[in-house]
Amino acid sequence: MSVVLSRDSQVRVMEDTVTDAEKHLGQFCSMLAAYTRKTAQVRDKADRLVKQLTDFANTEHPDMRATLRSFAEDLAKVQDYRQAEVERLETKVISPLKLYGAHIKQTRAEIKKLKQVQKNEIKQLAKLGKLRQKSPSDRLTISQGADPEEDLKMIQNSVQRPEPPRDTSHLRSQAETSVQRASADASHTTHRLGERIEAFQKRKLTDLQKIFLDFVTIEMVLHAKAVEVYSSAFQTLENYDPERDLEDFRAKMHGLYGHRDAGPLTDTVSSPAVPWSLTGQSAQTALRGERREDEETLEAFAEEDLRGRGRALHQ
Repeated sequence: MSVVLSRDSQVRVMEDTVTDAEKHLGQFCSMLAAYTRKTAQVRDKADRLVKQLTDFANTEHPDMRATLRSFAEDLAKVQDYRQAEVERLETKVISPLKLYGAHIKQTRAEIKKLKQVQKNEIKQLAKLGKLRQKSPSDRLTISQGADPEEDLKMIQNSVQRPEPPRDTSHLRSQAETSVQRASADASHTTHRLGERIEAFQKRKLTDLQKIFLDFVTIEMVLHAKAVEVYSSAFQTLENYDPERDLEDFRAKMHGLYGHRDAGPLTDTVSSPAVPWSLTGQSAQTALRGERREDEETLEAFAEEDLRGRGRALHQ
């Protein structure tokens, strides 16, 4: 019976492991999916801001127009990298977490089978116990060799109170065989499932490490490129001199022509960073794809640098 209790304790540990994984990995998946959706929404809002900046720039004086268009281009570049961030989060973070739903479901089914095997073992043990209690030969066998006088009294009592003649040896033999088979089956199933749960736990820990490393790398790449682009945008905005546009405005107010044209600039060289200089959503996708190779190279360098720093800190 102690073996049965030990197996039951093992099953509880297995079940708790799967339950905790199901709860927390499911929560991670839901939260990171929501995080990715919010990132995509920020990308969309920024796209609208870029379009608004471009439209407004076309109504302004030359220096402000050039400054705002340059700023819009830089802002559009950041959204290109944010689009890459969304795609990589879906591929490298969310998709691996989703796979655990099927793994957990399969593992739960195996734990359920093991419980059924254990119930069968307990049932067979209970059946054998009842047969032994009903068998007088078992009681005689237990007392033999302890005290001859006690044995004689027990035999005399058996003669005085005769029980119906029943041969239960065959039933006991079958019950013992069933118990042995059920115990062997339970032991084998528990061992096999224990190995699977250990493999599951090892895979879970390794996958979580990789998933969050990828998450940090993706975020680091986005922010590294964003800082680079925003630094350029900051420099462009800081270098803007309102006085030149004010001079142009005063000249037009007084009807002096021949100054710089305040109408929309003609795109002599269309910047590939402004998606609205092209047509439609497919153009935006195409433009964002142009920087993908450069961004992937940066991500590879960033990931290697991250792992190197991590190993150095660990040492």
